[in-house]
Amino acid sequence: MTVPTDRDHASVVALVECALVELTHETVGAVFISRQVGRSTRTQYVAADDVGEQFQKRHFDNRLGWHETTISRRTVRDELITQITRSPSTPAEQSGERAAREPDTFVVKPVRELRTP
Repeated sequence: MTVPTDRDHASVVALVECALVELTHETVGAVFISRQVGRSTRTQYVAADDVGEQFQKRHFDNRLGWHETTISRRTVRDELITQITRSPSTPAEQSGERAAREPDTFVVKPVRELRTP
């Protein structure tokens, strides 16, 4: 889904909380993709334990490659809220020089469909 930049903060928090519940109880991962002129980043979050307190974060930057780390549920929540809130609302805001072709996206999908290094 295209990042819902026209939502108020409470709606963004609710969206993230729903995603975290799915990550904890299903075999799914959350993916945030940000596109800017000349740069694309993909951040994936997958539950690393059965209780949903630890998550594996996989971050890909087309210039720097993959980086993986384990982070807390609270960190995932805060990062997703920040990413969604700060996502440019229009293609023109994504670049001062020229617009990116695709908007930022956020999706929850089966782990088997996630891209890996």
